Amino acid sequence: MKQSGRKRNIWAAALGIPLLLAAAYPLQRRIDARVRTVQQEKDELMLRSGRVLKKLSLGYDSLLADIYWTRAVQYYGGKRRDHDPNFELLAPLLDLTTTLDPHLLVAYKFGAIFLAEPPPKGAGRPDLAVNLIRRAIMNNPENWRLWADLGFIYYWDMKDYKKAAEAYMEGSRRPGARDWMKVMAAKIAEEGGSRQTSRFLWDQVYRSTEDPNIRKNAFEHLQSLKAEEDAERLEEFAARFRRRFGRFPASARELVEAGILPGVPLDPAGYSYVLTPDGKAHLNPSSPVTSDVLKPVLPH
Repeated sequence: MKQSGRKRNIWAAALGIPLLLAAAYPLQRRIDARVRTVQQEKDELMLRSGRVLKKLSLGYDSLLADIYWTRAVQYYGGKRRDHDPNFELLAPLLDLTTTLDPHLLVAYKFGAIFLAEPPPKGAGRPDLAVNLIRRAIMNNPENWRLWADLGFIYYWDMKDYKKAAEAYMEGSRRPGARDWMKVMAAKIAEEGGSRQTSRFLWDQVYRSTEDPNIRKNAFEHLQSLKAEEDAERLEEFAARFRRRFGRFPASARELVEAGILPGVPLDPAGYSYVLTPDGKAHLNPSSPVTSDVLKPVLPH
């Protein structure tokens, strides 16, 4: 009897455990949801209370600004690392940082880049980047480089050439502004978004910055613009080949053999371009050069 009683208890326990788990699951879900809600509320309170935090900082505004700027950089870097296109907390973090320290120029400059870059590199919000730079100008009105940053966003990210030209011209009037600011304003007003203007813009960014990351980014864009120009010329030669032979060339080597080109053209990284059957030029898939216009394709 005792043995059979123990067996009944074991079976009862075995049957009861799943029932307890089933009953506990909805409760656990409610607890988890409540925890997430509380955490979100804390995040919202933290991220949207810059003025309150500034009053409570007891004079350590700059130190706290550095801490939150580091947090913004870590947040951005983590999103890039995880290929997560959701940058919704980036603008609030930058707002908090620059409220604590309105003169922290690095937060304005790099924060605007993080915001303006299209996904997956950034938030794809050049409008927020413009707001950030305009706040920087309001708090640092004599800094001509901020006007250059504003003009850059209008030109490159928003394609608003009128406002870009105005920003460069306004910045050129600030103390210490470089002469190229006026040149940039004139070129944009005259040519809009031409490749020549874009090359001039990126060249000035490359020459004037002391930050290695910005210089690297400018160099990559200069390479991209050169590749796009090469591709256009190569497609013109391919069209000339077709008029002569009734078909597009299979490769740039055929253009050389036909006497149309003196040699096989290479992209800025030293890789040959790929011609597709429709006569379009593309980047070699092995090339490190990147372009939003030229997409790498495998040789056919």
